[in-house]
Amino acid sequence: MKTVVERWSQEKRYLFIAIVLLGMYLAPMFIMGENSHIRLHDNLDSNIAWYKVLKDNQQLFGPIDDTIAQIINGLPRNAFGTEFSGIEWLHYFLPSMTAYAISQAIVRVFAFAGMYLLLKKHFMQGEVFGAIRVFTALAFSLTPFWPSGMLSTLGHPLALYAFLNIRSRDSSYKDWLILGLLPFYSSFVLGFFFFLFAMGILWLYDGIFRKDWNGRFLGGILFMTSMYLLIEYRLVYSLVFPGEPNSREEYFSAYLSFRESVRLIFKNYVVGHTHVLTLHQYVILPLSFLALGIILWKKLWKRERRFVFLFVLNFVLSAWYAFWFYEGWDLLKERISLLNDFNFARFHFLRPLVLYLLFALSLRVLWTNGMKWRQLAKIAMIAQLFILFLGNPEVYYGKRNTPSFKEFYAQEQFEEIKAFIGKPQDSYRVASIGLHPAISQYNGFYTLDTYNNYYPLSYKHQFRKIIEAELDKNKRLENYFDNWGGRCYIFVDELGKKYDYGKNSKKQIRKLELHTEVFKEMGGEYFFSSVPILNASDNQLKLLKVFDHKDSAWRIYLYQAV
Repeated sequence: MKTVVERWSQEKRYLFIAIVLLGMYLAPMFIMGENSHIRLHDNLDSNIAWYKVLKDNQQLFGPIDDTIAQIINGLPRNAFGTEFSGIEWLHYFLPSMTAYAISQAIVRVFAFAGMYLLLKKHFMQGEVFGAIRVFTALAFSLTPFWPSGMLSTLGHPLALYAFLNIRSRDSSYKDWLILGLLPFYSSFVLGFFFFLFAMGILWLYDGIFRKDWNGRFLGGILFMTSMYLLIEYRLVYSLVFPGEPNSREEYFSAYLSFRESVRLIFKNYVVGHTHVLTLHQYVILPLSFLALGIILWKKLWKRERRFVFLFVLNFVLSAWYAFWFYEGWDLLKERISLLNDFNFARFHFLRPLVLYLLFALSLRVLWTNGMKWRQLAKIAMIAQLFILFLGNPEVYYGKRNTPSFKEFYAQEQFEEIKAFIGKPQDSYRVASIGLHPAISQYNGFYTLDTYNNYYPLSYKHQFRKIIEAELDKNKRLENYFDNWGGRCYIFVDELGKKYDYGKNSKKQIRKLELHTEVFKEMGGEYFFSSVPILNASDNQLKLLKVFDHKDSAWRIYLYQAV
């Protein structure tokens, strides 16, 4: 008598295998909890702490013009985005690491479902392509996306599936439900603005070249855009009613020479970008060139028009990204502030969708050109999944000696520091040296330093006076702070652009030059330093105590400004 699995179709067996593999990929975070190793950049050093600050200060639904006193003596509430974001709710009701793990599961499950449905209905019908559909969808769902982006890029296949259904006049309420719900678990400016712009171009193409001005398709685009504008009402308010000048106004994005821009094209084309990593360079990219060779050799470009379009688009998106930073834009960006305030280079956020559709179509080209090519396609699928499993956060960050969640935030160690200081945390201000201020913020301390790309410009200028002498020593740090300033940190020439010196570091600061009086005028009283400051007294600093803890990645030197 056959088992249930044996009675399943071959594609259902593939789906079962894929679900098991996806579960295995996600399992370490749920098993290890706070001992998990996860992304640090634009994650531990920022977003996760921001969610905790909102929760601790009861500011999730804070008024539109309110400020959060815990950060920079009053960070605008709008700097932390909308309260109608699903990830904000997860972190509000659950412990941080639990919320993080659940969010990862949500994104990867919907990424898998979206790509599978898209391929099955619109790109690759037929039972013979079942393996390609399933394992391309699985590979797409395992890409190391930027965690706080949620479904901002990995939700594109699901949205495209719905839009193509509406475009072909074969939609149901489910497609409209997808368009209505996706905005609650994704970001407009970090993914879907660019996707919806692309949908608008497709609608215009249909109207101009196919004479099909599809009202329902346009309605879907406007509906989803409207949902985003309602959800992101804080962003809309900030654009329509700008307040005092903010740090974005000194963001300078036109700084690359022509040669550097060309180099960046190929770097992005081959390696990708940290916020939309696809790990495509080892298998997908060479496979696409092989498939292109077969298409050209056998003159299949008419049959494979979609492949050719995606192949070209993949390069165009990298070129657009690189040349957005070309110095030739300088005069235009100076005159039109929106070109600096909004990062239009992010059209390359469409590349995960483009690359994995290209992967599927490349596999299909091989699959339909004989048994030997089909065997190569199977090897390529397995190889890409193997590479993605090597990119699992626990494997990748664990081997790089990145602190675990627990070691990074070091809650017990910072409780000891809080107890030693012995005063209400809102009665004094701190700043960090060689350490991300997000750690202090996560542990409830009120910080003068921060990592945010939207805060008062006047505060940036005031804070700069503290580190002015250090910036004068280091042109790289000076350019980094003055022409961006998102990291409003205590920069030190001897430390450079490294913000996390672990307890095993031998680094020392010998020639620190801070304007401590300015620090004190801003309410500053303590510095948390991850390295010893040998000339502390020259900066009116007194070492109070050194804190060490077995579950912390840091050794904290507590200095008081005297």
